[in-house]
Amino acid sequence: MSTLEAAKYLGVNTRTLYRMIDEGELPAYKFGRVIRLKEGDVVAFLDRARIVPGSLEHLYPLTSRTDA
Repeated sequence: MSTLEAAKYLGVNTRTLYRMIDEGELPAYKFGRVIRLKEGDVVAFLDRARIVPGSLEHLYPLTSRTDA
């Protein structure tokens, strides 16, 4: 898959994709001047990034559940 296809699939811009590749978060392969990614690697990356329910409590203020 091309870098443009992978970026669109992940919902990021190509610059972000290149950073993720450069930092080792996402494996990629270079053929001459062309960079390619395996679709399975991109899907696996997406699966690893899945958010566990209940792990984002730090992003919203505490509310009293008895206020309802």
